Amino acid sequence: MTSSTIRSTRGRGRLFDSILDTVGDTPVIRINNLAPEGVRLYVKAEFFNPAASVKDRLALNIIEAAERSGKLKPGQTVVEATSGNTGIGLAMVCAQKGYPLVITMAESFSVERRRLMRLLGAKVILTPRAQKATGMYNKAVELAEKNGWFLARQFETEANADIHESTTAQEILNDFAGDRLDYLVTGYGTGGTVTGLARVLRKARPETRIVLTEPANAALVSSGIAQPRLENGSPASAHPAFEPHPIQGWTPDFIPLVLQECLDNGGFDEMIPVAGADGIAWARKLAAQEGILTGISGGSTFAVAMQVAQRAEPGSVILAMLPDTGERYLSTPLFQDIADDMDEEERALSLSTPGYQLG
Repeated sequence: MTSSTIRSTRGRGRLFDSILDTVGDTPVIRINNLAPEGVRLYVKAEFFNPAASVKDRLALNIIEAAERSGKLKPGQTVVEATSGNTGIGLAMVCAQKGYPLVITMAESFSVERRRLMRLLGAKVILTPRAQKATGMYNKAVELAEKNGWFLARQFETEANADIHESTTAQEILNDFAGDRLDYLVTGYGTGGTVTGLARVLRKARPETRIVLTEPANAALVSSGIAQPRLENGSPASAHPAFEPHPIQGWTPDFIPLVLQECLDNGGFDEMIPVAGADGIAWARKLAAQEGILTGISGGSTFAVAMQVAQRAEPGSVILAMLPDTGERYLSTPLFQDIADDMDEEERALSLSTPGYQLG
């Protein structure tokens, strides 16, 4: 596609009081090169949030809801278990608001995540990979109880789905006002996105089919096995259907209480599992053919959206959620085959002119 006019911008027409005021209002972007003919395929690019993921939304609302209720006191330490994106969002929020932050995270998650959190001022406590998400979760609970810290409880708190009900869903309604929206595709980590969206779309856009996806080798919801829970809704044990998978940020080794609302209320129409390798492949295609840099979770959601698009009726409109940026995956299989050094074709191009060549 080419443009015959020079692009111009005019600013947002406002000045922002802090980085926190830039959370939300992420763009919906059309897929032009990869979409099958006859349908319109869009992605909601959550990496436009200031700390580059959808979890900025819930991080901000968890802290501000706790401030409003009085559960979080000035200067009190915040602690949370996270695979990374919630922790990065919390680190941004806590840096701006002046709260110390301690993160617990399984050692299996990418080093970029822990370094970003530490850069933003958080302390990161690593837990053994063999103990999976349940281990990092229980470590956060231990630290909160011992020290009197505020436990963010992203997997259980109402503040999680609430922010998607009041922001993400409203943005989608406004962006598709007067237009079709036949399918919305999303994965789940905590379940906040799909639960909040379902609350709104079931009423405002009942014709929109909500497609949920999860890792094919960790199909907790598809298994039909109920999650054992404690009285407060937290997991009593790991889910028996869980296996380690490469889609970081998705599907911990338990079904979160936040997601349970969606499951109990029929908040989705179809579940399509996806292989991690397919998510990696489609994330690479999005980057190389659309210029859209997303992570493995975004590639996995898009892989399912492509399945939906290929079978959809002509004229259908499909929206896929892209949770975060690809730069958060530099040490993961997403970049495994991306070389640091020049390949043969690049070396040949370098040698095609006489100057400025590496020795």
